[in-house]
Amino acid sequence: MAAVDSAFLDLHRLDHLAGRDSVVHRLDPRVKVLITLTFLICVVSFDKYAIAGMLPFAFFLTLVLGLGGIPAGFVLKKLILVAPLALLVGLFNPVYDQQPLMQLGTLTIAGGWLSLLSLLLRFCLTVGAVLALIATTGFNAVCMALEQLGMPRVFAVQLLLLHRYLFVLVEEGRRMDRARRLRSFQGRGLEMRTLGPLLGSLLLRTLDRAQRIHLAMRCRGFDGTIRTCRPSRLTGRDLLVLALCGGALLVLRAVDGPLLLGRLVTGLIA
Repeated sequence: MAAVDSAFLDLHRLDHLAGRDSVVHRLDPRVKVLITLTFLICVVSFDKYAIAGMLPFAFFLTLVLGLGGIPAGFVLKKLILVAPLALLVGLFNPVYDQQPLMQLGTLTIAGGWLSLLSLLLRFCLTVGAVLALIATTGFNAVCMALEQLGMPRVFAVQLLLLHRYLFVLVEEGRRMDRARRLRSFQGRGLEMRTLGPLLGSLLLRTLDRAQRIHLAMRCRGFDGTIRTCRPSRLTGRDLLVLALCGGALLVLRAVDGPLLLGRLVTGLIA
């Protein structure tokens, strides 16, 4: 029950963070979506052994989180939660790629370890960027921005309804878990074999609940158009931020900043 409650609170936490007022929150959602897409494309385009080249992007993401007032602990908690998936993907890289690529004193580092570290860093940056986008924009506004940028309305609405369906699913799961525990004595009814029927019942209950919610939305005039409390309007400031941030990300991708800095420091010492 604690895990279900934690997931429910985390979903609400993102909506709560999106309702704040900051420099990042006041930007047009389309601008933030385009900047995030540029960030993602730049990060995933690095070589599989690249590590130092992605560090400036980590600084950029940290700056955005700070300006948006997003707690670093919240983002780190999410990254730690999903990091085992990335670790599982690159777990065998050190086994299959043993070509020596780096020498630190007497220690030889194989390419598999570098590719594993690069994969983990790439994963953290991309997931962190998506979390920053949702936490400073809100999922409704993100779906509206995607529709305005050319995504078919049916796909945008499906994404929005899928997000709202998660709340229904978690809420029904909380109720069923609480009822199961209240009806269990001395651990009876809490065995693993009861999870199968519970999951089936959860699916049926959430489908029924979703149908009632859909009818209620239609009765209130829902016509498939995504609307938000904050009006979406591009201003000169939004376009300037898009140009500056997009240009900065492209420069960070084209120029190896850590390499230039290392050469400069080496030249000054020498």
